Amino acid sequence: MPDILTAIGYLVKELYLLVSYVKNNAFPQPLSAKEERKYLQLMAEGDPNARNMLIEHNLRLVAHIVKTM
Repeated sequence: MPDILTAIGYLVKELYLLVSYVKNNAFPQPLSAKEERKYLQLMAEGDPNARNMLIEHNLRLVAHIVKTM
């Protein structure tokens, strides 16, 4: 039971942070097509920083999907 409560608490915290982030419009600008291709290639080669860059610059899309659910 404590594991479930811990998981729920973590989920609530993460959702709260996402909502706060969305409300403040603090999203980085989307990448250009050229930049996106570059980071996709780097990610395919195993670069974890490239993966994070792609995630961060697509947060607007993530927020939009979350809002429509």
